[in-house]
Amino acid sequence: MRRKPVVLSLIIVLLLAGGGWWWKSHGAKTGAADSATAPGARASGAGGTQTVGVVLARQQDVPVVVDASGTVAALNQVDIRAQTSSIVRDVLVKDGQTVQKGQVLFRFDERADRANLDKARAQLARDKAALSDLQRQYERAKELVAQNFVSQSALDTALANLEGGRSLVVADEAAVQSAQVALGYNEIRAPFSGRAGAVNVWPGSLVQTNATGTPLVNIVQIDPIGITFNLPETELAPVLEAMRPGAEGARVTPPEVQVVIPNIDAAGRNSRNEPVVRGKLIFVDNLVDASTGTIKLKAEFDNKQQKLWPGQYLRVRMLLRSIKNAVVIPQAAIILRGTDRQVYVVGPDKTAVLKTVRLRYVFGEMAVVDGVDAGATVVLDGKQNLRPGVPVRTQPAAVDPAAAARQQAEAAAAAASTQLAAASSAPGASHASGKADATGE
Repeated sequence: MRRKPVVLSLIIVLLLAGGGWWWKSHGAKTGAADSATAPGARASGAGGTQTVGVVLARQQDVPVVVDASGTVAALNQVDIRAQTSSIVRDVLVKDGQTVQKGQVLFRFDERADRANLDKARAQLARDKAALSDLQRQYERAKELVAQNFVSQSALDTALANLEGGRSLVVADEAAVQSAQVALGYNEIRAPFSGRAGAVNVWPGSLVQTNATGTPLVNIVQIDPIGITFNLPETELAPVLEAMRPGAEGARVTPPEVQVVIPNIDAAGRNSRNEPVVRGKLIFVDNLVDASTGTIKLKAEFDNKQQKLWPGQYLRVRMLLRSIKNAVVIPQAAIILRGTDRQVYVVGPDKTAVLKTVRLRYVFGEMAVVDGVDAGATVVLDGKQNLRPGVPVRTQPAAVDPAAAARQQAEAAAAAASTQLAAASSAPGASHASGKADATGE
């Protein structure tokens, strides 16, 4: 009778232990199954459909441009120096003055050089008179030799004296020209049109011939003006291709170079409206800098409004060519897998289709690709959870770079039209417009 309670107790303990073991193992399997299916359940809607944000692949002409940092440099620049030792008599140029080609800038004391010129001219006149006498002596000697009054040697002597007199006259003429050149050094003219820098001499100053000293003034050409910039040597081939003449020696159209100049408002901040100055490429260096791996280029710009200034540091953008009818998608839609580039597109049956694309060109947040048709629905948001063949429900992407760019361009155009309307309605606007029409500006 005492054994029965003990046996019952053992049976109850074994049943409890077995039940706990079964519940623990069964619960772990159920939890694992739930955790495995939960993301899919959350990611997919009814029937396993996944919601993704999409954009449309657009077809457009895309300009191929390269950006670089450039420095404004004058196409012509000269240091004006004295070529004679003299005293400054007149200073006819001011600091920062705009000068024209041939304009007189300085006059020096020319009295000594003018006296030397007069002396050379007097010497020339004297030797010309002596030459005339030698010419007459030679003519008489010829007559006397013909009449056998003098020997042939006398005629030869007269001829030698005549030739010596002619050489002396030629030397005197050269001396006169040299004196004229020396006299011309006392008046300095502008070699080209440009803008003068600081004037470093004043009337009464002593100037001397010196190639290393301080110049009298510096002149730089402002219009047109150049910008020098460097590009990586990897860009050399497309640049040379753009500069190469066309078929049958057709004249090449130089690539366009643009410079964006920020406007400064009253608070000293850069405004959004930035004027663009356009120029053309005129020079490609004949060698690549081996130390930096870059090639030097120069572009020329019209600068009538003097927006560009020598020494200014700017960003330049050069248009090399245009990709016609390119298919454009956001860069964020491209999946990188090793060396492959892939995108998900939505098929006709509303399922995800994985396509391999070739990346041709990148600009901003957009990319030109091959392998996707224009108008295709490209997955931008949610592509990381997709698998090929998964049903999808589409909605516009949260952030569309193409739409943002279009909105920004439309906003800029609207702001420009608003400013134009405000300017035309301001007092005196019609008067200013009439004046511009009258002057042709």
